[in-house]
Amino acid sequence: MPHKKYPSVLFRDRIKSIKDEVGELFDIILEYNRKAILLLEDFDKGIADDIIEKSKEVDVLGYELERKCIKFIAVEQPLASDLMFIESTIRIISHAKRISYLSANIAESSELIQDVDIPDKLLYDLQYMADYVQIMLTKGSRTYSNQDLKMAKELGYEDNKVDDLFDSILDQTTNLLAKKTENTLGIIHLIFIARSLERIADRVVSIGTRTIFIKTNHRPDIETIKEDIE
Repeated sequence: MPHKKYPSVLFRDRIKSIKDEVGELFDIILEYNRKAILLLEDFDKGIADDIIEKSKEVDVLGYELERKCIKFIAVEQPLASDLMFIESTIRIISHAKRISYLSANIAESSELIQDVDIPDKLLYDLQYMADYVQIMLTKGSRTYSNQDLKMAKELGYEDNKVDDLFDSILDQTTNLLAKKTENTLGIIHLIFIARSLERIADRVVSIGTRTIFIKTNHRPDIETIKEDIE
């Protein structure tokens, strides 16, 4: 019996198929996160409900992809960098699923801030933060798809900006709550939205560090990444 050539063309095709499907999953998440942040300015109940329902579908798609990865490991028994890629992809899928649920949280909370008289500075910071996180999410998707180390390192630095915006929003909302306003519940949901955005950014940074691990066999410390960019 001839010796099996490793890796085979079929082996590579299966890895590419997994990578492409993860890319498609990210495309769905990007689209619905974009719609979620638009609700902050122009709320639509139908769109909000669709985002919440879609997050459940993304969860199912993610689990199916994770099972496909596990089956690939069991059947193909990949070695070295290929094994590292598949195992890291499982972790990245987990981050993607969580990002989808965080987008759904934003959509849900958006309905509860409609009657809140939001100060211009607070609204500006919240929308700026949402747009910035959407850009990070787009870069996170490309980081994984293209195995782009430079872009992966940039994500750690950009997370600083998101953290600064979150701190500013938290200070402003805390000041509003201290005034004993009638819109207490709505203001609390403003904090929930900002917190969800910050957590999405953290997940994107984790996708970046996991991509660095795939390429270098070394998972860097987040602060080290930020220092490298600075």
